[in-house]
Amino acid sequence: MNFEGTYVAMVTPFTKEGTFDEEGFRSNINYLIDLGVNGLVGAGTTGESATMGHDEHQKVIEVLVDEVDGRVDAIAGTGSNSTSEALSLTKHACDVGADGALLITPYYNKPQQHALIKHYGDIANSCDIPIIVYNVPSRTGCNIEVDTAVELAKIDGIDAIKEASGSVDKVSDIYRALCHEGLEDKFNILSGEDSLTLPIMAVGGTGVISASANIDAKRMVLMVDSILNDDYTRALELHYEMLELIRALFIESNPVPVKTAMGLMGLPSGPLRQPLCDMKEENLEILKKALKDSNLI
Repeated sequence: MNFEGTYVAMVTPFTKEGTFDEEGFRSNINYLIDLGVNGLVGAGTTGESATMGHDEHQKVIEVLVDEVDGRVDAIAGTGSNSTSEALSLTKHACDVGADGALLITPYYNKPQQHALIKHYGDIANSCDIPIIVYNVPSRTGCNIEVDTAVELAKIDGIDAIKEASGSVDKVSDIYRALCHEGLEDKFNILSGEDSLTLPIMAVGGTGVISASANIDAKRMVLMVDSILNDDYTRALELHYEMLELIRALFIESNPVPVKTAMGLMGLPSGPLRQPLCDMKEENLEILKKALKDSNLI
């Protein structure tokens, strides 16, 4: 599957009682589709998957697939630090009709590079669904090396990587290695760092899986589409228009500022689940200013 364009790492809205807000989630899905996104990711890390039970996790994916109804790509977050759990969640996503699955590297375990290849390979070989590998070492303590990314690209069913290592040099090395193997058209690189989307796409990336697009999908879509159409002048303008907002949205642990911003904008978001909690007052003021400067509140 070709993953290209703007994908939103959606938050999971909760009710005041802390349960899944299905109506709010459906509303957010339609809001984002109307703004022109190419796909939506449900029950990923921005969706607080780490504090969801499996039944709840699966319900979020079922609602996502149902509400999207083929209008854009519906991507299920199905990663876990346990291969058997990740396999179970990925099989469920496949069974309910998701268009793809996003799997974070196993966190805490720190698997070896050859273990990562086996982890993802075993899941890909057991599930008929396009897989996006998610590399975010600052969160997981596990980094997918360049050679490992290339080996993963050779596995049928593994079609992309969400790269959030923070290194544009690394993306360059992955893309060059893919080209050397003739895999650049089979395997997509997606930005996992909103502020680095432009440079990542400039060196071979095809899009972004964005948390900040919950807040400003319109401009993220415009920037990514501008890059895909080789209009780097317009893309650069949009990059700098969004930069301070993006920084404010990551001033504390994601998705704390994003959910806070959605609440300020009147979008369904609800409370955070512990151990996450409300923002510090000084950071909240920075976020409010960024939203006002962007004409979002």
